[in-house]
Amino acid sequence: MFDLANFNLLHTLKFPQDLRKLNEEQQKNLCWEIRQRLIRTLSSTGGHLASNLGAVELTVALHTVFDLPQDQIVWDVGHQSYTHKLLTGRLKNFSKIRQEGGISGFPRPSESEYDAFIGGHASTSVSAAYGLAKAKTLTGDRHHVIAVVGDGAFTGGMVYEALNNAGRSGDRLIVVLNDNHMSISESVGSLARYLAEKRTTQGYAQLKDTVEQALLKIPLVGNTARDMIYNSKALLRQTIYHSNMFEDFGFDYLGPVDGHDIPLLVQTFRRAKALEKPVLVHINTIKGKGYPYAEKNPSTFHGVGKFDYESGELKPSSENFSSVFGQELVRLAQEDDRICAITAAMQGGTGLDGFAKQFEPKNRFFDVGIAEEHAVTFACGLAAGGMLPVFAVYSTFLQRGFDQLIHDAAIEQQHVLLAVDRAGLVGDDGETHQGMFDAAFLSQIPGTTVYSPATFADLRYAMQKALYETDGLVAVRYPRGGEPTFSPKLPEEPAEWLHLKYGGETLVISYGREFGEVYRAAQSLAERGKTVDLLKLHRIAPLPEACIALAKRYRTILFVEEGIRSGGIGEHFLSRLSDAGYIGRMTIQAVENPFLPQMSVASALHRCGLDSDTLEEQIAALYF
Repeated sequence: MFDLANFNLLHTLKFPQDLRKLNEEQQKNLCWEIRQRLIRTLSSTGGHLASNLGAVELTVALHTVFDLPQDQIVWDVGHQSYTHKLLTGRLKNFSKIRQEGGISGFPRPSESEYDAFIGGHASTSVSAAYGLAKAKTLTGDRHHVIAVVGDGAFTGGMVYEALNNAGRSGDRLIVVLNDNHMSISESVGSLARYLAEKRTTQGYAQLKDTVEQALLKIPLVGNTARDMIYNSKALLRQTIYHSNMFEDFGFDYLGPVDGHDIPLLVQTFRRAKALEKPVLVHINTIKGKGYPYAEKNPSTFHGVGKFDYESGELKPSSENFSSVFGQELVRLAQEDDRICAITAAMQGGTGLDGFAKQFEPKNRFFDVGIAEEHAVTFACGLAAGGMLPVFAVYSTFLQRGFDQLIHDAAIEQQHVLLAVDRAGLVGDDGETHQGMFDAAFLSQIPGTTVYSPATFADLRYAMQKALYETDGLVAVRYPRGGEPTFSPKLPEEPAEWLHLKYGGETLVISYGREFGEVYRAAQSLAERGKTVDLLKLHRIAPLPEACIALAKRYRTILFVEEGIRSGGIGEHFLSRLSDAGYIGRMTIQAVENPFLPQMSVASALHRCGLDSDTLEEQIAALYF
């Protein structure tokens, strides 16, 4: 068992106040202790390892220079916030990170006053931090706000909207670009190193300010003179201090800086703090730093399940909906050159590794970065050009493309397949990642077809139907993890709906993974001599007319749904029944509060009254 007492500094220091008392050697030791804590804990719990290992020195330096919580840090996504949690009073509870009753894997203001803003989705931090900084300016608060953003988030357009808006504001906003993969600014040889050193000094900043003030004093006379002088200014900036796009946005630029050199980081952050205006600090870090297995395979250890600490071997995972989707898409694409796959920086998570390996060389696989809006419209463009685009995306991230689904896909009925992964309850990642809304909002879009498979066979069937037998926008939504088990087994041949008749006067309707819970509840009730019939919907939008007619024959109906109740499929179904003149009893069991914190899927199902045991008692109480 891991012994916290072996970690002297982590165990004895009062954070974050005592950080300022550490010498350079003690800071290094602390960083080593933090990494050991991260590796050992996450080997048991799973979580975002590689990104957090790369941000240890960065976090220690930030807490050394800034006075939290008066100064505020906004962590983009939150994949880099674990060290921050360790330094802000959550050390004792860290062993339960991402577990029910423990701490979240993402920043949560409800969890700690040191978490300035919620995190979970990428590219939002600069906007939020600018809002906080502007509020401080308006209230006379002279403290700083720091946004920590990974380079991956810079593929999202929202970052640039925020930079454009904030750059010349004059507010005390510091943006820290944690560059651990992609080179945003080209750095070449000795000159780059020289500039990096100079940019962290008082002399460089003074030179830059002097040049800017001189340029501002140049008068503008006439359009031609104005344009000439403007271009000369830009050239002079480049010549004297190598202006870049961040400075064009209005930010002072410091860096690139070694993100694992604490003294240099502290020096740089103090310089940024002293400027008292928008500053971008560009640091270079190594993803997975300090754990060779994570350094070698940073993508594998980005969001990792349980693994062996000593060997770095991952615990084996069973077949799941994501992997089955990926395998089936490869098979279909081998037979049809029109099929293309798109991901928004989630190649591995959505099961597209095999597709990318085989079809990226053929220019049929596209990773657009964290840009779901662009991904949807790009897919529509491919469709308009005669291709069969498949956009694989987590349910929670598809929300970002809602406007594009309507404007670019639905109006012109572009034939695009959305492979909606992590639909429904997702467990450990908590409220920002629950896939609770997709069935409701997709079913609202005219001309959209939605399939929700309960089994792998259903998934393969839905993909075939979606690509070749359905027009317009089509979504195939499926949960995280594997398929339910059925005893006795379901009929082999999938269809758009399945009616299981046992002679009951009550019909229980469900779809997707939740049908497994309903099926088990019905089997258990049958053993008690209480019989209900079941209807499994595979196509949930538009609702099959035959299913409405079938349901009318029952005295009582319970619709069970792993999604939001308001605007959900259950409400659509019962509304249709009412329009058809149904006069029996109708009830919906769905998710009332979609913002569930981190917990296992099993616990979440139970909390929502969607597990088989709860459903069994509910059905028995309501209908017998």
